[in-house]
Amino acid sequence: MDLIQEHNKKYEFFKEITGEAMKVHSKFHKGLLESAYEAALKYLLEQKGYTVERQVALPMYWDDVLLDQTYRMDLVVNGNIILELKAVNFVDKEHRRQLFNYMHLTHIEYGMIINFGSDSLFSEWFRRDPLNAEIEKIKLL
Repeated sequence: MDLIQEHNKKYEFFKEITGEAMKVHSKFHKGLLESAYEAALKYLLEQKGYTVERQVALPMYWDDVLLDQTYRMDLVVNGNIILELKAVNFVDKEHRRQLFNYMHLTHIEYGMIINFGSDSLFSEWFRRDPLNAEIEKIKLL
């Protein structure tokens, strides 16, 4: 197997999840609340054999002190992929920053932004390097 095939195979799950999100978008189109897309995508991914948690609590700490603030990650797939779902006209840097913060706080390696709010589905895929904590955008070659 050459390097391009190895790279694409390593990130095949991004493509599979995006395919299921496309099914949701094709059925419901734009205009619904994020929670509707979230429920449908969770169902389809579970049908494919993925383990999916919805609205996963992310508590906030200051050093060792638990703060009175909790964030909620839309979907966490197989314990190592955060799906940040949007239903907006376009994805902006603030949406990416939200996902990146979740990835840094949880140390979860993979993240996706999926936007159901435009005429065609939009998704971006990211990986957090466990060694230097930098986040890189993933593209299939």
